[in-house]
Amino acid sequence: MILEVVKYGHPVLRQKGARLEKITAQIKELIADMLETMHSAKGVGLAAQQVGRALQLTVLDVRAATDRPSTFHRDGKEVEIGEVMPLILINPEVKPIGESVAGSEGCLSFPEIYAEISRPAEAEVRAMNEKGEEIEFRCGGLLARAIQHEWDHLQGILYIDRMARVDKDELKSQLDELQARTKAELKAKK
Repeated sequence: MILEVVKYGHPVLRQKGARLEKITAQIKELIADMLETMHSAKGVGLAAQQVGRALQLTVLDVRAATDRPSTFHRDGKEVEIGEVMPLILINPEVKPIGESVAGSEGCLSFPEIYAEISRPAEAEVRAMNEKGEEIEFRCGGLLARAIQHEWDHLQGILYIDRMARVDKDELKSQLDELQARTKAELKAKK
C-alpha cells in the first residue's frame, strides 16, 4: 500500500526514531509499504519518519540511479549493488568516512527542492535487516550519500540543516511556503 509521505512542517520529521527490538508482522508490512511508497515516488531512500512513524527504520534502493554509481563492500569484497537492493536498515549505526564531497540532494518530504549538500564520500554501516540478521558493510557513491541522508532522518535531522546558509536563504520562500501549507493541512485534519 502506498503511504502518504509527510512534508516539511510535520512534527514527526523532527523526532528521533525509537529502536525496534523485534520484527513483527506489522513492521514487515510497514517495510513493504515503505518500499512501495519509495518506488512509486521514484525516491532512492525513505525513512519511517517520512511516513509518520518515528522508528529507527529506513529503506533504500539506488538501482535506478545509473548516473550516480554506488559501491558496496561486505567482508572486504565488492558486491554488485543489484544483489543487495532493496536495502532495509533497522537500528542502523552509520560512521561517515573520508573527505566530504558536495552533491545534489532532494527529499521526498521537500518536493522539488534540491541543493548541494556536502557529505563524506563513504560510510561504514552496521544494522539489522528485515530478517533480524545483523549486517555490516562499507559503501560509497550515491548509496553512502542516501544512507547518511536517511540516517539523519532517523535522528530528526533534515537535509536543510546541512545546507550552506546561502542555499538555505535562496530557498527560504519555498521552504516557508511548504512548511505553512503542511501546518495548515495538519490543523484542518484536527
